[in-house]
Amino acid sequence: MSVSDDFTSRAAARMEAVGRGEITPEDAWLYHWADSAFLTFPQKARTRIGVAVSGGSDSMATLALLAQFHAVEAVTVDHGLRPEAADEAAFVARFCAERDIPHQILHWDGASAEGNLMDAARRARLSLIGTWARARGIGIVALGHTRDDQAETFLMRLAREAGLEGLSGMRRRFTAQGVLWARPFLMQTRVELRAYLTRHDIGWVEDPSNENERFERVKARKALAALRPLGITVEKITESMHHLEMAESALNFALGRLVDAHVRELAGDLVIDAQAFRHEIDPEMQRRLIVAALRWVSGADYAPRAAKVEAFLSDWQEKRDRTLHGCRITVTDREIRIAREARAVRDLRVPVGRAWDRWELTGPEAEGLEIAMLGAEGLRQCPEWRETGLPRASLLASPAIWSGESLVAAPLAGAAQGWTARISRDAFAAWLFGR
Repeated sequence: MSVSDDFTSRAAARMEAVGRGEITPEDAWLYHWADSAFLTFPQKARTRIGVAVSGGSDSMATLALLAQFHAVEAVTVDHGLRPEAADEAAFVARFCAERDIPHQILHWDGASAEGNLMDAARRARLSLIGTWARARGIGIVALGHTRDDQAETFLMRLAREAGLEGLSGMRRRFTAQGVLWARPFLMQTRVELRAYLTRHDIGWVEDPSNENERFERVKARKALAALRPLGITVEKITESMHHLEMAESALNFALGRLVDAHVRELAGDLVIDAQAFRHEIDPEMQRRLIVAALRWVSGADYAPRAAKVEAFLSDWQEKRDRTLHGCRITVTDREIRIAREARAVRDLRVPVGRAWDRWELTGPEAEGLEIAMLGAEGLRQCPEWRETGLPRASLLASPAIWSGESLVAAPLAGAAQGWTARISRDAFAAWLFGR
């Protein structure tokens, strides 16, 4: 039986169960979403689904619903920011143990974070869970975001003067950390998920920070409550977001066609046809292309500051060399080349076998070898680097194999010594649609 036939069979069985009064129509609808959310993902990735579970109602409902139809494993990140966090992780662990669901608790030292704490925590969760999923052979991780989260996100981004992309909201799926991430209940409300938990006598924990107005999301949540008497509801906001999302998708499709026609990938650099950029691409698509290119080359999961992108677009033809968002941008009459900035990776050093920046290196491993940028000293030891056709600036930031201070290999600079280097993320054109 095919996946779609199996899904259809289960859907029919649910409707029959509703008719017999064995399950409620509300449960049938939620089971439908839980069952269908991953149909379009590759079969191999759907073998087991990871679920990020904090212990709150949204993530608990996501875990319970997905476990009805999929082999699941749960993961909880303890940020160490609140004394209750360990108890909340233990609550999830007990729930999973009672249902024979594999569960792991990951730890992050949130007390040492600098800058925006909530943003740092989000990035830490993504990195920790991504590493956990890859180690477990899990290709998909589900997140428990709801329609309420979408509406709150809209208000927060509106306050930051976000454009179409930001106001389109969170994506139903995206790729990061080598993992597919999905939000299967993004069109359901928090009330619906809590009602499901209540019907099935499943508890959850209340995060006290959800009442702390120091946090932007809490302010947005309270603003939504204040807007309700005006008829501005979660449902109406998310319907408008859906229209914005459709417009955003159309623009992304157009951007993909421009990339196919005018952008090349060369050893991790992106090279844009300068004549086409000047004469054939309108200002908004120029902006989108540069933002996407900077994110792909830098590996950042966030966009560069809008003011800096606007500054580039205003004088890119005059200022031929600059750095932006961890990238080096060089301009000639024929091309705009976006490469990794050497300064951005000068302190990055990892053991062989681990990913370095955006790169994976394979070759004759030996004890004590590390991956670091080639740099000026390494480049001097690669006499044939000019024959590669790559600019010096690009090679300075390229990955190299080192034994202490001795260069062992530089795969992109004509000194491979049996080593190969490949970008560990999707090709730029494919990545555009998986962000």
